[in-house]
Amino acid sequence: MKAWRVHANGEPRAVMRLEEVPDPQPGPGQLLLRVRAAGVNFPDALLCRGQYQVRPPLPFTPGVEICGEVVAAGEGTGAVPGTRVLAQPPLPGGGFAELAVAGADTVRPAPEALDDAEAAALHIGYQTGWFGLHRRARLQPGETLLVHAAAGGVGSAAVQLGKAAGARVIGVVGGPEKARTARELGCDLVLDRRTDDLVAAVKDATGGRGADVVYDPVGGDAYTKSAKCVAFEGRIVVVGFAGGTIPTPALNHALVKNYAILGLHWGLYTTHDPAAVDACHEELTKLAGQGAIRPLIGGRLPLSAAAEAVQRVADGDSTGRLVVLPGAEAVR
Repeated sequence: MKAWRVHANGEPRAVMRLEEVPDPQPGPGQLLLRVRAAGVNFPDALLCRGQYQVRPPLPFTPGVEICGEVVAAGEGTGAVPGTRVLAQPPLPGGGFAELAVAGADTVRPAPEALDDAEAAALHIGYQTGWFGLHRRARLQPGETLLVHAAAGGVGSAAVQLGKAAGARVIGVVGGPEKARTARELGCDLVLDRRTDDLVAAVKDATGGRGADVVYDPVGGDAYTKSAKCVAFEGRIVVVGFAGGTIPTPALNHALVKNYAILGLHWGLYTTHDPAAVDACHEELTKLAGQGAIRPLIGGRLPLSAAAEAVQRVADGDSTGRLVVLPGAEAVR
């Protein structure tokens, strides 16, 4: 089969190579999946750079979430070939390939309401958003939610989930094109970090109160400004550091202003509370069926363009979620 592999750490465009490799074989309890679509996530770029919290042995295939079709089932699984599922292929055999293997106990049914690309983009971003907004921040109807990188893959999921929860959503983006996207997603107010005074605008929009919940996958300056416009008893959910700078919170400021800083590493739930992940998937499937959420696909690309797609995400040059379709003949 064809698969992208990383033999040395560095920028995705430089270190990802499309190669012919032996087809993987499912062991006991595993499924062999034909990759129908693979979502491109920021962790894919960090994996290439050797900066992710998990460092798989070299060479490895990136691609942390897929929509796949069961081709064969290992001993003890009983899965039906042809079933469409969502999976996170365990590294070093990730999803930027024609075939992948995953544990049968970790795959979940792909929502019928979503096509392959949308389904591939549902799992990590929307699970992260749901756990961040509901389990960690306890977002309530009528509260104000501030979402950074609102037109990106992670941010757009949080915007849709916030609206579905009955919150008033303020989206922060970079540039007019992404501002248009954020408005189309349903943001009640869109701020351009390049031109708007974020702190003043949030306070003005909330009558001086500030944002009840801040969803921050960016870090750096975004976090600093969030702390200045979070409400009394507000909650800042720290999701990641796509901006490249890990902030150092002033805990005395959190004490004086009475707000909470909440960390979210969604992957821990897959080992500490897998039942909660299953319940979240059921809720997301229901919301997708109702049309309340639908992953924003910023590009559908063939397997040959995967390295370029990962580089675009690394550079912040993408809107929504980029998705690799191994069966595609040309960029669409």
